[in-house]
Amino acid sequence: MPHEQGSLRIARAAVIDPLNKGLGLIERTTSAEALVRRGWNLLREDLSLPAAVLWGEHLRHNQEWMKRFIAAYGVKLAPHGKTTMAPKLFTMQLEGGAWGITLATAPQTLVAYAHGVRRVLMANQLVGRQNMEIVARLLADPTFEFYCLVDSAEHVEQLGAFFSVRGLRLNVLLELGVDGGRTGVRDDAQEAAVLHALERWRGTLALCGVELYEGVLKDEPPIRAFLQRAVEVTRRLLAEKRFAREPVMLSGAGSAWFDVVAEEFTAAGFGNAVEIVLRPGCYLTHDVGAYREAHARMLEHNPVARDMHASLRPALQVWAYVQSRPEAEKAIVAMGKRDAAFDSGLPVPALHYRPGHKVPLAAPAHWTLTKMMDQHAYMQIAASDEVHMGDMIGFDIAHPCLTFDKWRVLPVLNAQYDVVDVVQTFF
Repeated sequence: MPHEQGSLRIARAAVIDPLNKGLGLIERTTSAEALVRRGWNLLREDLSLPAAVLWGEHLRHNQEWMKRFIAAYGVKLAPHGKTTMAPKLFTMQLEGGAWGITLATAPQTLVAYAHGVRRVLMANQLVGRQNMEIVARLLADPTFEFYCLVDSAEHVEQLGAFFSVRGLRLNVLLELGVDGGRTGVRDDAQEAAVLHALERWRGTLALCGVELYEGVLKDEPPIRAFLQRAVEVTRRLLAEKRFAREPVMLSGAGSAWFDVVAEEFTAAGFGNAVEIVLRPGCYLTHDVGAYREAHARMLEHNPVARDMHASLRPALQVWAYVQSRPEAEKAIVAMGKRDAAFDSGLPVPALHYRPGHKVPLAAPAHWTLTKMMDQHAYMQIAASDEVHMGDMIGFDIAHPCLTFDKWRVLPVLNAQYDVVDVVQTFF
């Protein structure tokens, strides 16, 4: 029997329900296991392009890399789930030793809970009645552990009033911020106001630790100073017995500076009194943009990363067809802003394949995207290049967060380009 033709990208239109938002037609009718049994292969053109794909071997490599890094520092990992919003990848991360999953919103938390996640650090403020209602319903499950951030007395009062009448206890972290940044207390007066408000709601709101996001700063010296401030605040509040959790939580780290956060927080010498939780999310798929640059810095300067003698690998690509060559030095590719991130750099041509040939070849270094529209990309090539309509191009991505959110289904490929798994997203 000939293999079954198909597409993993049948419909972007979707039936919406509270926990299963955005699944296309194929996901509502066919299980991931059934799709894998169909024996699809990217190079046989069994997938409708453009398509975002994941490389299973690279995912596993990146997970193991981070597991070793975290173990070397003796800290915990709560990867930021907003990067992928893919419960199958959450499960992979948790089974790989993650302490919990970081999320940014109450609906994201609901999705994670519906797929078995039972410890969430919401690295954001919980604001608004419906968002509080979502969390309140989840807290009715005694197995669910949840933390959110506070940075103002007004916010503390709102949370206290809401959760007290429901007889629920909410875990909160004091968020620190910097001038010109986003959320977080800026100075001692704001911090004191938050702590005073928390004292009034001590039975309802449990101060469990201190949190920051260092990624609002761009240079290492101010980042280290910010981290040292968090250490000092944690040490002082420990001495004042302000915390309702043992050990106290100290959390930071996006995907660019997690090595510096690990260095500064572990150097404080808190021992068992403090549980350090790092929250990078993009390590699992990595990229060829800002995170590749950050990782290169890390491999050069961080002793733990350097001694591992390995680096993170890009595990997310978008494949698309050449649809036209209207000029000698220009090819138009059927991929655009609706398919791949463009905010931190345009996708980078990595592989070139002509259907019917044996294997893809590395894309020439002079191939570059110069412009993206909604569904088209302009690729600069040389007049002598063998590029034809119908050729397939595999693009590496800058900024995985804003590529994942454009897809509801991502096939996972092995080294032979076979579809060996399917990952669904819930944006």
